[in-house]
Amino acid sequence: MRILIDIDEPDLKELDRLASCERRSRAAMVREAIAEYLDRRAPQALDDAFGLWGERKIDGLVYQEKVRSEW
Repeated sequence: MRILIDIDEPDLKELDRLASCERRSRAAMVREAIAEYLDRRAPQALDDAFGLWGERKIDGLVYQEKVRSEW
């Protein structure tokens, strides 16, 4: 999929310099940067979910059975 983004001139020049040094395309560098950014962000979102049930006074399994019995 193609997208249109605005990149400041100094950043674009640096991106082109790096791409030239690594003999890679600008697009490949941008794809890699986005993938790395998303990889760094994803684990944090998962870690934020752990422990959410910890302060509740009822056991999770007991709660689940209670809710399902109401169906």
